[in-house]
Amino acid sequence: MTSTSQRRVLLAKPRGYCAGVDRAVQTVEIALEKYGAPIYVRKQIVHNVHVVRTLEERGAIFVDETEEVPEGAIVVFSAHGVAPVVHEEARGLSLRTIDATCPLVTKVHKEAVRFAKDDFDILLIGHEGHEEVIGTTGEAPDHIHLVDGPDDVANVTVRDPEKVAWLSQTTLSVDETIATVEKLRERFPKLMDPPSDDICYATQNRQVAVKQMAARSDLVIVVGSTNSSNSVRLVEVAKEHGADDARLVDYPEQIDEAWLEGVGTVGVTSGASVPEELVSGVLAWLAERGYGEVEEIESVQESMRFALPHELRKDLRSA
Repeated sequence: MTSTSQRRVLLAKPRGYCAGVDRAVQTVEIALEKYGAPIYVRKQIVHNVHVVRTLEERGAIFVDETEEVPEGAIVVFSAHGVAPVVHEEARGLSLRTIDATCPLVTKVHKEAVRFAKDDFDILLIGHEGHEEVIGTTGEAPDHIHLVDGPDDVANVTVRDPEKVAWLSQTTLSVDETIATVEKLRERFPKLMDPPSDDICYATQNRQVAVKQMAARSDLVIVVGSTNSSNSVRLVEVAKEHGADDARLVDYPEQIDEAWLEGVGTVGVTSGASVPEELVSGVLAWLAERGYGEVEEIESVQESMRFALPHELRKDLRSA
């Protein structure tokens, strides 16, 4: 490890906003500009405290349930996706909906519908209670069984071991998902794979970048919120791949100076729902304490972009 006299920062790239988050946040910002406040948003648009607070200041109102939205109002569905029943609830209240579901999550929803139509038991790898899991399960509730990691595989029961398929939450640890699928395949040799990888490209890329710098880091700081699945996974990946310590913070003020005791190299990254200004704040905080040298560790270049939701594009065109 690096001695504390050679203090430096390894900065992961890619980090921060993925295409789905960028699209979702832009959706709320543009809706506020076009239609005026308030704009209602069902659940947090993305799992980041700072983003939610900033949008609230501009006139967004975040609600937990569709019934909290006044009849006839505009509501944006979050990047994590919703079950079909939520669309029905919105129609019942005559709400104008803008669906900001990440296209990669929509892909998983469509896979669930297709496997259910063919009467497969679907093993959905994911975390119980996560909004994305709730939305995907709602597409085929009679066919989907949640599998929460490798240790949960033994609890799975299916109707026909010959007709089983797996899907996954898009923000999981790549390694843990692979381990879960391997265990599932031991139990169900005929297990069908999704047509393409469900784990989001951005989740994978950020984990790869952390793996590359973890072994060179005494401490890894992940900027992200505690309810952000992909941010929490980055902390776990850093520890699993050689970092002596790894911590999750929303803001630089949450960093404890005691964490830096004996630390020469600090790795810094951020979850896929974190704006770059928060990373800049952490870098400035570290620079004030002698960690001014920054080396960027780039694992892959990202160029993915998603178009705005069609409901918004339609109104923008007509304007």
